[in-house]
Amino acid sequence: MKNKVKKSIDKDIVIHAIKDSFVKLNPRLELKNPVMFMVFAGAILTTLILIRDSFNGSFSGFNLQISLWLWFTVLFANFAEAVAEGRGKAQADFLRKSKTNTKARLLHNNKEEIINATELKTGDLVVCEAGDIIPGDGEVVEGIASVDESAITGESAPVIRESGGDRNAVTGGTKVISDKIVVKITSEQGNTFLDKMIALVEGAKRQKTPNEIALTILLSGLSIIFLLAVVTLKSFTQYSETASGFKGVSPVTVTILIALLVCLIPTTIGGLLSAIGISGMDRLVKRNVLAKSGRAVEAAGDIDVLLLDKTGTITLGNRMATNLIPINGVSINLLADASQLSSLADETPEGRSIVVLAKEKYGLRGRQVSEKDAKFIPFSAQTKMSGVDIRGNGEGSMRSIRKGAAEAIKGHVESLGKVYPEEAAKIVDRIAKQGSTPLVVTENGKVLGVIELKDIVKGGIKERFQQLRKMGIRTVMITGDNPLTAVSIAAEAGVDDYIAEAKPEDKLKRIREEQAKGHLIAMIGDGTNDAPALAQADVGVAMNTGTQAAREAGNMVDLDSNPTKLIEVVEIGKQLLMTRGALTTFSIANDVAKYFAILPAIFASLYAIAGFKGPLAALNLMGLATPQSAILSAVIFNALIIISLIPLALKGVKYKPLGAGAILKRNIFIYGLGGIIVPFLGIKVIDLFINIIKLV
Repeated sequence: MKNKVKKSIDKDIVIHAIKDSFVKLNPRLELKNPVMFMVFAGAILTTLILIRDSFNGSFSGFNLQISLWLWFTVLFANFAEAVAEGRGKAQADFLRKSKTNTKARLLHNNKEEIINATELKTGDLVVCEAGDIIPGDGEVVEGIASVDESAITGESAPVIRESGGDRNAVTGGTKVISDKIVVKITSEQGNTFLDKMIALVEGAKRQKTPNEIALTILLSGLSIIFLLAVVTLKSFTQYSETASGFKGVSPVTVTILIALLVCLIPTTIGGLLSAIGISGMDRLVKRNVLAKSGRAVEAAGDIDVLLLDKTGTITLGNRMATNLIPINGVSINLLADASQLSSLADETPEGRSIVVLAKEKYGLRGRQVSEKDAKFIPFSAQTKMSGVDIRGNGEGSMRSIRKGAAEAIKGHVESLGKVYPEEAAKIVDRIAKQGSTPLVVTENGKVLGVIELKDIVKGGIKERFQQLRKMGIRTVMITGDNPLTAVSIAAEAGVDDYIAEAKPEDKLKRIREEQAKGHLIAMIGDGTNDAPALAQADVGVAMNTGTQAAREAGNMVDLDSNPTKLIEVVEIGKQLLMTRGALTTFSIANDVAKYFAILPAIFASLYAIAGFKGPLAALNLMGLATPQSAILSAVIFNALIIISLIPLALKGVKYKPLGAGAILKRNIFIYGLGGIIVPFLGIKVIDLFINIIKLV
């Protein structure tokens, strides 16, 4: 979806957000946010009082302004949420355009039948060739093809999808570029991966996360405390006036008490809370990561252990031939010749790299060996060998070449009654300790030497792991390689720990052990055998190129299938938590300033004699002109601060890899102190403006 969705806040999003701000005035929707519901109720109550007074002939312009600004406060909070949702809807609109009413070539009894894609059911087999749109989510059960997934990922480069591996999942709406595949449908129409993406990015299924619920309860508790305090002010004022003999000097009305309550409760964070949560998921979507819930985003910000598969994650994934090492008495050219011949029919990346190495480094051009002269032996998991038998012109001139794993070749050599040289074993051991993979080459039972295959560690990965370490995250590499290879790769990549010769149950066991110690775990995977671990992990990131089982098990899907992107996922999760903490600190702090604006204004005239100010006027630190202008200034500031902080809520505070203690100090210094200073200045400026234009 890169470069194909709307910018953070554009004209269309703003227009729709303004409309949605009024739609969200539905009491049922407002009730979901207790803090803003109190403001909503206050706006309704002040409006009713205004209407009543107007009918009684005692219309008050001051009450009108208070009522209007309370409505603006509610609308601005709704606008913040609507803007955040609007960005998701813009992305959903782009995805929805990818859904087309395509035809499907249903395969039934080895015959094709053209039907509408909407008629497909789970388990149906469909045929897709070059130019066809894949009609539904499924798995490739036959064939291999290039697929254009730009409709989903925004990337124009096609990807390979093939049967029998971890890259067999296809998504409805993508396009086959070459070759032919048979796809088994795995999702009903209306419940496809694309449908789920649309619903998730629209925010239609967004649920509050545990942290968000806890914060909402805290804010609601604070609001109730302020409500009880404000309710008692009317009686306290009446008592104070009676005791002092200064009746009617304090302008305490129901409208003013409502204004005081709205200013004292944490309306700033209350109005921005939903926008912060929605924008966190939105930032992930912009990086082509689909989070299935806000809970996953938050958990990403708290993880402290990361499990990564070695192949394709830490390393480039394809082992490449980098060196040929002959044993004593064997020429390098003979070894290169045998290595290339044994790899001519090997279509794997490793096999092709051996042919290229022999050609480029040793000058051997690729030879064409006809089928009548040669018998190719394909690689199998049982033999762990491959090779070729080539008939020569003379009797006894058969060349029987084999290459494969050291143990397999050793068994092959000994089965022919030959001796496996100790020198070959030492070379194999040395290569394994260096983190490479050795393949031994023989001809007619004689060991010629060793091919070194190296899985290259990705550039910059060590620095990224150092960055994770600064964030307090421990990295664990998972590999099926032997311990010697594993320890070498682990040292080169800079991971904190590793698991060698790992099986699926080993991954699951390690995650459960770490969780039992109180750690939060993130796991990356793409295969069906990764599904249990992805489901068990607190944050399970499935690669979009992986199997359907992996995508269903994870709570995030990386549409770009770039495993190192988890670092960005963690940063976004932490940024979400930091933003929420920063704005909560700011919101509570600026209530202090509004306290000094309104309460002194209400009681400034109490105990005032002969035109002098009363003793409580000393608390009017801002020097506000009148009680009415002070109250109105605080209410106006309270509304404007919400809309002014929308960009920060959507963008998030700048992320820095700091510990919890350092973040708390930073929040108190920047947002706590700023939350006190900004309202003092803002309310004073608004008060001056109000008195200049004589609004009260």
